[in-house]
Amino acid sequence: MAWSRHGIVMHPPRVDGWAVSHAAVPFLRTAPEGDTELFFSSRDDQGRTSIGRVALEFSSAPSLAAAEPTPVLHPGVLGAFDDNGVTGACLVAHEGREYLYYSGWALGRTVPFVLAVGLAISDDGGRTFERVSAGPVIGRTMAEPFLAGAPWVMVEEGHWRMWYTSGARWEPTPAGPRHYYRIAYAESSDGIDWRPTGRICVDFKDEEEFALARPCVVRDAGGYRMWFSCRGSDYRIGYAESDDGLVWSRRDDYGGLGPMGDGWESQAVAYSFVFDYEGTRWMLYNGNGYGATGIGLARWEGVE
Repeated sequence: MAWSRHGIVMHPPRVDGWAVSHAAVPFLRTAPEGDTELFFSSRDDQGRTSIGRVALEFSSAPSLAAAEPTPVLHPGVLGAFDDNGVTGACLVAHEGREYLYYSGWALGRTVPFVLAVGLAISDDGGRTFERVSAGPVIGRTMAEPFLAGAPWVMVEEGHWRMWYTSGARWEPTPAGPRHYYRIAYAESSDGIDWRPTGRICVDFKDEEEFALARPCVVRDAGGYRMWFSCRGSDYRIGYAESDDGLVWSRRDDYGGLGPMGDGWESQAVAYSFVFDYEGTRWMLYNGNGYGATGIGLARWEGVE
């Protein structure tokens, strides 16, 4: 196995009013003073997600403080693209500001939900975040008429790059409408005004696969590496490599992760966040139920 599993590091918190279940889509923020915060998304008693955070001491035995009592970001105003929930995706620090990108959820009638990409910015060192708009930074367009979400953003020499989930279609099934989405690419000069390129970076590998989501991109000496959630018969974590961040080759068997055992990750693994700490590569990820069983940790053991 390329990854060794270290079990659950965070169980879903219970915070009155906004966190009743789930701890989903983890990612980290490292403050200038060296403190580390774990961001996550939890659901209230109506199933609406908010973005929370908790202080993390990362070591051979990571430890967490209690979750902050108020969310970093809560659902948007009635009728907005994110009025039924906000799910965090990534955080970018750039020129003294912090950019929190997220998926905004709205309910549909003919389909269960609609997703769009939102942005909130902090000008006070990451303590508070304010939406840049009541509307999304990437939503449904003539070129992408179904949905957009789960953004991952990097800034390279002033050039902003985003990999995100892009809806391909919905199809009727006996169990209801099924979403089909894959990973697309967009660019920006300022992190706010985005230009979807129409490029699909990672597509379905076979007829069974129908959902590719939550890309996480790392650039190192070997090039660009992407971990992403892929769903067919189950939800698992796929892996791809690229020289330029545009043309990708999947190597799921080399760098991916699948369900295992009969416990918290027996049915699914998804929503990976990969990071390096003191010369070692780690992954935070979710197991069964889209984060219902909490957040787990794995360590990279593979070799090139």
